[in-house]
Amino acid sequence: MLAIIGGSGMTQLPCLEISHRQIIRTPYGEPSGPLTFGKIRDRDVVFLARHGHGHTIPPHAINYRANLWALHSLKPLHVIAVASVGGIRSDLAPGRLVVPDQIIDYTYGRSFTYFDSTEQRVTHIDFTLPYSQQTRALLLQGAKNANTEIIDGGVYAATQGPRLETAAEINRLERDGADMVGMTGMPETALARELELNYATIAVVANYAAGRGTNVNGIPLKEINAVLEQAMVRVRNILEHVVSCHGD
Repeated sequence: MLAIIGGSGMTQLPCLEISHRQIIRTPYGEPSGPLTFGKIRDRDVVFLARHGHGHTIPPHAINYRANLWALHSLKPLHVIAVASVGGIRSDLAPGRLVVPDQIIDYTYGRSFTYFDSTEQRVTHIDFTLPYSQQTRALLLQGAKNANTEIIDGGVYAATQGPRLETAAEINRLERDGADMVGMTGMPETALARELELNYATIAVVANYAAGRGTNVNGIPLKEINAVLEQAMVRVRNILEHVVSCHGD
């Protein structure tokens, strides 16, 4: 089974032939919504909308632990997360697709680990390479098969939100080595590693980050949805081909 987490611009998966929906309760509360089960190209897929079906849950209020635990309980071979980002690097223009290979965490106050009990041994995880190399390769091969351009590699800066960043904050992120900025990459990526899930992200550049490109004096929020709508068509096309690769 392949698991897909949809972010902004992807609260549902039109290419999914739905069989049923199921509410899964976890020791960490309820996920963002019911999990949707079905098939893409005759392959089993489960889909979860990260922000809820109506896109009502802000990044800092998402129950990441419940989301990942629910998916983990299904034993998926791969978990693919779709996330919208702002482009910091000059070539990350609105509409570009990226498979990041590194992440920097700037979030705070989120429930970020399953290993926070004093009744268990202290547990550390290796996070040198935060994304599954097998899942990243699957995404890149899927994009190639779909004849869709995608950028291999980049550093994702995970910020708290829900507000966007100041131009000075983007300058700081760039000095830190970040190529793109989003609000949902952490703790989702680390929790997936704690559960030993094969997890990777398709980042969709929704806009230039603050002070970059055409957004020197501000970000035109009304234009973001149009960019995401067009980009998600290509993301869905990639996912269909990923499912085919995954089934081989």
